[in-house]
Parts: sequence; C-alpha cells; structure tokens
Amino acid sequence: MTQITLRRPDDWHLHLRDGAMLRAVAPESARHFGRAIIMPNLVPPVVTGDQAAAYRDRILAALPEGSAFKPLMTLYLTETTDPDDLARAHGDGLITAVKLYPAGATTNSASGVRDFDRVRPVLERMAEIGCPLCVHGEVVDADIDIFDREAVFIDRVLDPIRRATPGLKVVMEHITTAQGVDYARAGGDRLGATITTHHLVINRNAILVGGIKPHYYCLPVAKREEHRLALRAAATSGDPSFFLGTDSAPHVDPLKESACGCAGCFTATNTLSILAEVFEQEGALDRLEAFTSLNGPRFYGLPAAEDRVTLTKGAPVAYPAKIDTADGAVTVFDPMMPLHWHVTP
Repeated sequence: MTQITLRRPDDWHLHLRDGAMLRAVAPESARHFGRAIIMPNLVPPVVTGDQAAAYRDRILAALPEGSAFKPLMTLYLTETTDPDDLARAHGDGLITAVKLYPAGATTNSASGVRDFDRVRPVLERMAEIGCPLCVHGEVVDADIDIFDREAVFIDRVLDPIRRATPGLKVVMEHITTAQGVDYARAGGDRLGATITTHHLVINRNAILVGGIKPHYYCLPVAKREEHRLALRAAATSGDPSFFLGTDSAPHVDPLKESACGCAGCFTATNTLSILAEVFEQEGALDRLEAFTSLNGPRFYGLPAAEDRVTLTKGAPVAYPAKIDTADGAVTVFDPMMPLHWHVTP
C-alpha cells in the first residue's frame, strides 16, 4: 500500500498546557486531529465546571482561524470534588470524563488522590450518570520499583475500584506493560486502554543507553522490549479495547534538559506519520483506522468523524526538530527512523 485514507483521528489523551505554550502547541494537534481529551493538570488544576469552561474557551481562542478541532474537557479528581458540580458539568456536555491522578505520580499531580476511599462517592455518582474515569495507573509507594508501578496499581487500586463500582467506565491511560494489555483485553466493554505513539517506538534503552536522553523520558516510563512488543501487538490487533491517546506532553527544553528533567514526550506534530510507519512494520495498515479513529469514539459513545485524512507513502517527511513558543523551544519527539508517510488533511 502506498496510500491510505482514514476517518479523521481523535487523540484520547492530550496535554495542551496554558498561556504561551497552549498558543504554540494547540495548532499542532488541530492540524490532523478532530477531537482530543484534554488533560486538566494545570497549575492550579481544573477541578470545577466553571474552570473547565474557562479553559475550553482559552483552547478555542488558541486554535487557527477556521479550525474545527473540538477539545473534550475533563475535571481533575480530588478528595474534595463536588459530585453535584461534576454531574452538572457532565450533563451540560461541558466535560467528557474525569481524570484520576494518584498524588505525586506525574507532572502537576500533587493535588491528586491519596486515599481512594474518599473518592468512592464521586465514582459511584459517575457510574450513575455514565461519566468515564480516566486513570493514570501507577502507584507511588516508595518501596515499589518505578518499572513495576503500573502492574502493582492494577492489583492494588484499579481492580478493587472496578469491583466496588462495577458500573463505572474506566480508561487505563497510556498503558506500558504486558500486564496492562492483558487486563484491558479481559475487561469487557466498560474498560478501555489508550496507548501512546512513543511507547510503540521506545523501550527503556532509548532513555539510558549511550547517555541519559531526556526527551525520551516520560511517565509512565518506557519499559523492557517485551512490553513494547506487547503494546504494538495490542495497538495493531484491531481489538476495540485499545485506542490512541498520544499523551503528547510539551515542556520547554530547559525543563527537560536539567538535573531534574520533566517527564513527557511531545508527539503531536508527527504522530500520524509515526503510527503509519509502525502499523506498516507490523503488516497492519488495514487496522490503523480502528486504532486512531473508531475504537475511541465507540468506547466514549461518540460518533466517528465523517471527514477524512489521507496518508501517502513517499520520500521521508521533514518534520521540524522543535516548535518555538514565547517561553522557549519544545523538542519534537524523534522516532529514530525515517518517516515515509505524508499526511494530507
């Protein structure tokens, strides 16, 4: 195949930040994607319906003129989240989901949940109204190795939550392990899992071999090669449990290239070309549309896009190495391979 046409993809996990960063990176996602689940971990976080509405308006103002990109807003779950405010925001169509961060798990997660029993009433209300819970699935216990945090979270936190609230729809975001793949695959129609672009490409060697490479450092951290291969098999399988959530997470270079660098890979610019390359390598180009454009809307109960994008194979695409913002440059994820698939919106 040298050309493939897809329904316009959606990104079911996206960081747009705010201010100058938002204005610089929002057009990068809007170029190829129709919708995106927007992460609420600003400083301060988006915890009320009014705050979600204000953030949505700032995103819309940052889009190029004429853009049809639709931000799907979320609330940041805290131990003091008001179930009534959440239900109103969901009922009004203002929010699409709620995000659970274990406190301290990743960037700007200090306001997250420490005592999961304290959010059970909110989760029960979400199950009643059909509002999905998006989960950053890692424990933060100091005695748990960082490469084991996802698997332990499934056993200690996620499975008990789902057993206690069986009507709750849950998205395991940015899974990174074979255990995550297996659990999502067996979870039924109320459990889905997003897979990032970068976790299909890198394993932990990319971060550590030949020197520390901060632009491959993300959370959850990339794991062993066996887990990357499990993710590729899941993403390219066509299984409706799995769909694209890039977790594209921009940081200016000084915050990445420092003694305590921030976690995140910025993939919004070149994701579709990378995915086409990966799916071609796996002999699965015919299943790319399911992963990027069909499985996510099906899980969230939304219609798939009617408009299309076309990818054409040719000479390697020349993507920019960096995106300039008023706060500094952001490095675009380097997949360490030529990208031959050009995207035509």
